[in-house]
Amino acid sequence: MKRVLTILMLGITITINAQNAREEIKSNPWLAGSNYLDYDRQLPDFKYTKAPKGYVPFYFTHYGRHGSRWLIGKDDYERVLRPLRKANEQGKLTSEGKKTLELLEQFNKTTNKRLGDLTTVGERQHHGIGKRIAKHFPEIFLTKNLAIDARSTVVTRCVLSMVAECEELMAANPTARIHNDVSESLQYYLNQGHEGKVREASRHIDRDKMNAFSDSKTHPERLMKVLFNDAKWAADSVRQNSLMRNLYEVVINMQSHDDGFNMLNLFTEEERYDMWCIANASWYVRYANSPMSDNMMPFSQYNLLRNFIETADTCVALGKPQATMRFGHEVCVLPLACLMELGNSNASIEDLNELDKKWQNYKIFPMGCNIQLIFYKPKNGKGDILVKALLNEREVTLPVTATSTPYYYKWSDLRQYWTKKLDSFKN
Repeated sequence: MKRVLTILMLGITITINAQNAREEIKSNPWLAGSNYLDYDRQLPDFKYTKAPKGYVPFYFTHYGRHGSRWLIGKDDYERVLRPLRKANEQGKLTSEGKKTLELLEQFNKTTNKRLGDLTTVGERQHHGIGKRIAKHFPEIFLTKNLAIDARSTVVTRCVLSMVAECEELMAANPTARIHNDVSESLQYYLNQGHEGKVREASRHIDRDKMNAFSDSKTHPERLMKVLFNDAKWAADSVRQNSLMRNLYEVVINMQSHDDGFNMLNLFTEEERYDMWCIANASWYVRYANSPMSDNMMPFSQYNLLRNFIETADTCVALGKPQATMRFGHEVCVLPLACLMELGNSNASIEDLNELDKKWQNYKIFPMGCNIQLIFYKPKNGKGDILVKALLNEREVTLPVTATSTPYYYKWSDLRQYWTKKLDSFKN
């Protein structure tokens, strides 16, 4: 009977996960923000599978992305404003175009010397995550004199995200001993880039194919009519595809700000979906397990997964409640999720036109995204160490055989699998 129930549960999970991306984005348009998605707009129900009888959590290890931020590029806002300002000076904006320019100019004032900074929305995301971590795993985080090792990349928004979570952990347990560390010496695993074979594979990406896919999804004609009152002028004076994509980036990231404007209605439902498809494909090819990049991109996080394994070895051997916290970026979370083979993250898909049906980036790396591994030990000291994985606080499968309890795996099996995978990769 237990086996039948397990199969039924897995069947239900598959059905839920197979929900069409178009339907999900229609229901929640902010999902079309890809890596700009506000973490709190898609929180799970937190109904976790109970640990096997006699098991208790004792070690928590994690990697988390910073929270919501301003756009990061020095020209991300101005490249949208320039053509609109030019059109306004020449009397070429419609009333909707003038309204759009007015809102963007008003918001642009907030961006001065703020590029890439953590916003109040991003700070709040990490306060929520930290509070829930303590609530969901009290056996670890309410332990007296708990040792928490928290490390961040040297980027300010990551440091502040770490601070926000640690404030909540300290509030839940004033006796906790938190060690915070920020150093260039940690960058080799906290913010590792493409090197060696991974970098070489990135050079193999067919840029023409990517550009063709992007262009096939970009249809600016309607939007240009909404913004400009002179079609010929717009055709001669505006890089329409670029303006559409750049404007969309600014608009979709308004969810990162408490004082942002909801300008989603500038884009139709279909246009929002197309813009998401472009981003979904771009992120997939550049950072996930794509055949177009020789299935190499996940190995960019070789050092980070090694750190997970080696740190766990030490903490598991000690056997007492501890926590390891790491803070960085989505360009690490995405390939790490693939390398770890969390759920469907590592899917290998050849046809970009089929990608949206089989792999969705917003399920992996919204602002504040995180990967959590929770280790469990038998209370009586006899038995295997088990581990469970959470991706954005959702239970996900791992690439080895589960125990009789879904989502719980033998650490010895998982460690062997990951180690063998890493050993097979020669940079």
